[in-house]
Parts: sequence; structure tokens; C-alpha cells
Amino acid sequence: MNIAIYGATGMVGSQITAEALRRGHSVTAITRSGTAVDGATALAADLSDTASYTAIAGDHDIVVLSVAPDRTGGPHDSFLAMHHAIVAAPSTSRLLVVGGAGALSVDGVQLKETPGFPAEYHTEASTFSTVLDLYRASTDLDWTMLAPAPQILPGERTGSYVLGIDSPAGSEISTQDFAVAALDELETPAHERRRFTVAH
Repeated sequence: MNIAIYGATGMVGSQITAEALRRGHSVTAITRSGTAVDGATALAADLSDTASYTAIAGDHDIVVLSVAPDRTGGPHDSFLAMHHAIVAAPSTSRLLVVGGAGALSVDGVQLKETPGFPAEYHTEASTFSTVLDLYRASTDLDWTMLAPAPQILPGERTGSYVLGIDSPAGSEISTQDFAVAALDELETPAHERRRFTVAH
């Protein structure tokens, strides 16, 4: 497959890029600066450039968005606007969005609203909840959102994981196994037009 990955050098995006290359896919690694990635075609692009996004999507079978909103405490209006534009943009490529764990639910209550949820991540979790609603309301887009377990950190690639849908499947996942789950989904779609999650 021909895969474009936004955020290809980030903590999660770099592992998705590595896993895609490991499996022999053609990868375009997209960053704002066009950082070189061994084995991939590097491209400088900003997700806020809708025309550029539309062109990139048209040239690839799959687009992966591994891009988080600003974590400095500022408003997320521009991040939401980017996703509004992506939902509205005509595209025939498949879209995989890396979501956030805070929008997962336990007994109907999102994690971001539960006692003990870290206050510093609440705004980001609320933003990803809104982003999920945007995709769920879309009609023509072939999308999937993959949310991590509440804790995701670099670790070991075991190649195994547990699946969940709207509730956490466990407490943690390595970025490497998260990437395995992402590529498994892209190669054998099982969660089209829905959100799912993985954990160890």
C-alpha cells in the first residue's frame, strides 16, 4: 500500500512509520520541516493546508494522522478547524486518525470526566472527543480512529494486543504495539467508520 503519515517523526507516528516500512509498504513521511526518514519519502507539509492535504490524499491509498493538538495550554480552535476541513474535503483514500484515550468511556462516562484523570490532559481529551464526533457525523469518508490505552509509552514490540471499542481494553500499550495494531487494521480493515482501542 501507498501510505502517507502526518506526524511521521513523533513518538507514535515514528513507530507507525517504522512498522509500515517493516511490512514493505511505500511510505511518505510528512512533517512540517520535511525531516528525512530512512526508507521513506520525506515531505514537508502542514495539516492546516487543506489543498495540500487533498492532493496528498489523492496520491495515496491511506492517510494516517498522528498529530496531537497544542499541549501548551492554548485553545484548540485551529486543530478542530483542520479536522473540519478534512471531513469536508473530497477524498477516496482511507483515513486512520490517532485519537486520545480520554475520550474512551467506562460505564458511559468518558475517562476525562472520571476522578483522578490528569487535569493537564483534559483539554486535549475534550478536543479529541469533539474530533471523534466530527468523523462519526461524516457520510462519505472512509475513516477509522485508533485510541491508545490510558498510558502509551515507547517500549517493546511484542506483536500482540487486546482490542476494545469504546472502553479501554487495558491500562497501557507500547508505541510499538500500538503501531502493530494500526497496520493490522490498515491491512485487514475491521473497524471502518468507527473508533477502537488497543492495550496489552
